[in-house]
Amino acid sequence: MALPRPRTTVVFREVPEGAILFCTETETYFSLNPLGVRIWQLLPPTSSSEDEVVASLSKAFPEVDQDTIASDLRQLLDDLVANGLVEVPQAA
Repeated sequence: MALPRPRTTVVFREVPEGAILFCTETETYFSLNPLGVRIWQLLPPTSSSEDEVVASLSKAFPEVDQDTIASDLRQLLDDLVANGLVEVPQAA
C-alpha cells in the first residue's frame, strides 16, 4: 500500500504530551503520542514508503523490533485513514 499523505485541511500542533491533529473540513480531533508525532513527520513528502518510515524509526528506536514498529505504523496509518486525516494515493 502506498504511504498516505497528510490532508491539506489538517492542522498539526505539538503539545507537551505529543500532538493534536484537527481536520478543519470534518472538525475531527485526533491526538498523537510522541511516536505518533514522529510518524506524522515522516509521512510524504519526507518518506515515500512504509519501509522508509520503519527504517527511520528503527534508527531512532534500535531497542524496538522492526516487526513491532511496522505493526504499530500500520495501526496508526489505518486509524489516520479511518478518521479522514490522510489521503491514500490512488493506484495509477
